[in-house]
Amino acid sequence: MHYWVRADSTDFGGTLPQPRSGHTAVNVGKSKVVVFGGLVDKRFLGDIGVYDPENKVWFQPECTGNGSDGQVGPSPRAFHVAVAIDCHMFVFGGRSGNKRLGDFWVLDTDIWQWSELTSFGDLPSPRDFAAASPIGNRKIVMYGGWDGKKWLSDVYVLDTISLEWTELSVSGSLPPPRCGHTATMVEKRLLAFGGRGGGGPIMGDLWALKGLIEEENETPGWTQLKLPGQSPSPRCGHTMTSGGHYLLLFGGHGTGGWLSRYDIYHNDCIVLDRVSVQWKRLPTSNEPPPARAYHSMTCIGSRYLLFGGFDGKYTFGDLWWLVPEDDPIAKRLPASSPGSLPEGKDVSASSTSFKSGSKENQKEESPIEELQKRLEFSVSPSTPELEIIDESEDKEFLELSSRLTGERVSAKEEMTHQAVQALRDHWKKSSPRAIPLRELGPLLRDYHRLISRHHLYDSLSAEYGHSGQQSYRFYHIKTASQLRMGDVSNLLTEYKHLLSS
Repeated sequence: MHYWVRADSTDFGGTLPQPRSGHTAVNVGKSKVVVFGGLVDKRFLGDIGVYDPENKVWFQPECTGNGSDGQVGPSPRAFHVAVAIDCHMFVFGGRSGNKRLGDFWVLDTDIWQWSELTSFGDLPSPRDFAAASPIGNRKIVMYGGWDGKKWLSDVYVLDTISLEWTELSVSGSLPPPRCGHTATMVEKRLLAFGGRGGGGPIMGDLWALKGLIEEENETPGWTQLKLPGQSPSPRCGHTMTSGGHYLLLFGGHGTGGWLSRYDIYHNDCIVLDRVSVQWKRLPTSNEPPPARAYHSMTCIGSRYLLFGGFDGKYTFGDLWWLVPEDDPIAKRLPASSPGSLPEGKDVSASSTSFKSGSKENQKEESPIEELQKRLEFSVSPSTPELEIIDESEDKEFLELSSRLTGERVSAKEEMTHQAVQALRDHWKKSSPRAIPLRELGPLLRDYHRLISRHHLYDSLSAEYGHSGQQSYRFYHIKTASQLRMGDVSNLLTEYKHLLSS
């Protein structure tokens, strides 16, 4: 049995890090946890916060360094990757404002000195929402991400001694491109779980990559794993933390269907047991922290430390311990907790009254009310909900794509990015008079899809700093038959704006 215990003033000395999401927190040896970057209130962060477990103190080191532009360290950013090798923390990419970054830094935590690195070989493109993991004590593997135009499925290996990047040539079947996933080395394999994929769906698949250990002489290749047990629901923005003989998955951002399909946040704990090779729900006897994504979770001995995150409205700054029942911290809990939950129960962010950190909205709103406010239209309580269907389930969309590309795209197969993009490019170049009536239905449904993905899934966009608020006048229209002739021009203008944003 494990217990969630909110950290209090007796647990730490020093200055705690400010609320944030999209940051990284890495264990450097057994002596420190280093928190870097993140995002809060539309502001990207570039600070360092360090937790010293032995002395139970947080501190902010005075870093030195010299980058190519004369700066001391990396520019403020979020959704980057950070990996520790010995006493060094390597940082690559991320996002600042609307710009994806491709710079490469290392922090020497013995002397707190930043160095911008000039690397060689197959250099990765700028990206955010990638995932990376150390391979032993010399190399780093990075997989996937988002470059601003497409989801990525490439795999790069960095030699931290020679500073040479190598793009791994992988044979056989490949996982769908993705971002917001996790990638964790377990012995000789890289395990990748979840993320958001091409076309927009949030995934719950688990893949293993072999061929990363030179001494094994294996041909690099992916294998999809379908393990027994209580597998996690599809999600992105979660954490996967290695501890003992298992991997602990916590939180993340999932789908809920209909208008709020991109508004579900999780706070469940699922374990991938490396001994029995199956998924298990971690038994916890008391109420978990508020649901969240884009947080950090680090393992310190037998304890886990949760920090920060975002739930669609709030940026958290709270710290929580997840400890076994024999841990001294667990003794702080009352013998019988009135807020106890059944084992493994998941509580969505909207049902949790306790919030901390930076509030994005002072007034509580339901996901639909938030959507209405963001898209600037009102829906009466009796209005039927609008179903947002995926491209792969839109038969008319499939047929138009097939006609346009000259290739048969089956509804039973995953739509290729090229087919989707070809149809969208066709509409982007079309004038209102050039749109046949038969294309208005698929166009309207794709308009709905783009709005839901831009403004619901990416609920962090309010923090990213989107300027202004776009009004969409046709989101409430369910079918093309409800459009008037004069509406087509305005619909097409808004659709083109969505493609460009």
